[in-house]
Amino acid sequence: MTMLENAELFAKSKHAGKLKKSGITYSNHLENVVSRLKSLGVIDEEVLCAGWLQDILEDTDTSFDELFEKFGRRIAVLTLSLTKTKFVIDTDDDSTLSFVIDTDDDSTLSLTKKRAIPEKQRQKEYAVKIKESEIDAKLIKLCDISANLGDLKKQIISKTKKRKILKKFRYYLLIIEKDLIKNTEYPKAITLLEAINLNIQIQTQNMIKIKKNRHKNILKK
Repeated sequence: MTMLENAELFAKSKHAGKLKKSGITYSNHLENVVSRLKSLGVIDEEVLCAGWLQDILEDTDTSFDELFEKFGRRIAVLTLSLTKTKFVIDTDDDSTLSFVIDTDDDSTLSLTKKRAIPEKQRQKEYAVKIKESEIDAKLIKLCDISANLGDLKKQIISKTKKRKILKKFRYYLLIIEKDLIKNTEYPKAITLLEAINLNIQIQTQNMIKIKKNRHKNILKK
């Protein structure tokens, strides 16, 4: 079994029976992400593995150490860079330890005494993490947004919730697009970036049109 096949099997096993907030299974979503990476011309097996594993630290009981041992440093760190931190580690003196991975050696770190992080802080820290990540992580994030955007079209949710989701997608795109545009190895990424921005714009405009039409109908009554 190849490393990529192993990553796919491991991800499907860990996410088995679970649905994302969009209602789609994790397996289908991750398959869509990896398919998009391949369509951009990504052939690096470790990057494709990270595409399969991108949600595994955040949404399963898999630890960084386990991922590190099973797939190696680069895949583990790529996956970590795409993971929203749910907890901080409290030290004995009530200060906070930052979770830092030293990629220059083969050491790993297991920490305990976790404390939940507020959602706004999680989003802010995640944005910083994405911004400082390597280009391959940004490619995975781009494909993740694209797959999520496709799922969003099928969802039956309130306009307010949909507007928040689209705003979040656009926020992440603003963080990664500069580096993606500068990168010359994957020119198709720019085409996908433009398509996503257009899709977000169209979906936003459609919501505005629906709101205006409803307002007109109310006035007519």
